[in-house]
Amino acid sequence: MKLIRGLVNLQHQNESSVATIGNFDGVHVGHQAIIEKVLAKAKQLGLPSCVLLFEPHPKEYFMGESCPPRLTCFREKYNALKDLGVDKLVVLQFNQSLRNMEAIAFVQSILIERLSIKHLVVGDDFHFGKQRKGNFQLLEQMSVGQYTLEPTPSVLVDGERVSSTLIRKTLAQADLAKAKKLLNRAFTISGKVGFGQQLGRTINFPTANVAIKRIKAPLNGVFLVKCRWTALGENCSAWGAANCGSRPTVDGTLHRLEVHLLDANPDLYGIELMVEFIASIRAEKKFDSVEALKRQIVRDVEVSRKLISQFETIE
Repeated sequence: MKLIRGLVNLQHQNESSVATIGNFDGVHVGHQAIIEKVLAKAKQLGLPSCVLLFEPHPKEYFMGESCPPRLTCFREKYNALKDLGVDKLVVLQFNQSLRNMEAIAFVQSILIERLSIKHLVVGDDFHFGKQRKGNFQLLEQMSVGQYTLEPTPSVLVDGERVSSTLIRKTLAQADLAKAKKLLNRAFTISGKVGFGQQLGRTINFPTANVAIKRIKAPLNGVFLVKCRWTALGENCSAWGAANCGSRPTVDGTLHRLEVHLLDANPDLYGIELMVEFIASIRAEKKFDSVEALKRQIVRDVEVSRKLISQFETIE
């Protein structure tokens, strides 16, 4: 998948495309339905498929640290779109200039002149441009003689409209089974393993400290997880017990993801680790002492091992 970052690198395109626009946080089943339509039309027209998205997420730009937690960091989003078969990903920096761009100018300057779109697929609730004044009706008005336009209705799962907001709510409730249905895959967090405070080693439960690459994670607590990584060209995996949260017993500040591998202790420092959240064990809580925390971790590991038998079909 070709990656184009920024307006400066988005020169006037000689190659036409079939495109869609959005934030695609989570790349959930609703997004997948849009991508499916893009790919089908691109194949029909013999054109490359293109996804246009914004970084940072506009809500992060406007709300800062009070913004809703991300479901996917950029790398996770990139990999998900690549796996779906998208040919080209265009990433525009959401800044003051883009914020103040009128919707009409956005369509003319970016979609028509730079991307040379011939077909555009958008969700039924899509808004864009300054003060979000751009909508499907405007896209339709400006499409004449330029491109064809295709709406995508909302996707429902068990009678609920699938959205990133619904998935955040579901993860906050630690309902991983429902989140998996909404995402069409297990919820994951990927990041490089770095050095922590080494507290886990002092209580005989070494952990991999995974950079979460977002202001905060969308879920808190202790979970059974499946970890995947590549070492020396080989794909590796192992079950683990993970704590995702602020570690209230120790410091209770920054959000962290710490994973204790159950039957492996490889050197993971500097390695990209993908953590799949499989089942919830308990909510995060503050203990009176590190010793009390250690006793709870022993119980968490026991529960994790018992749960594995229910998910052994996961490779």
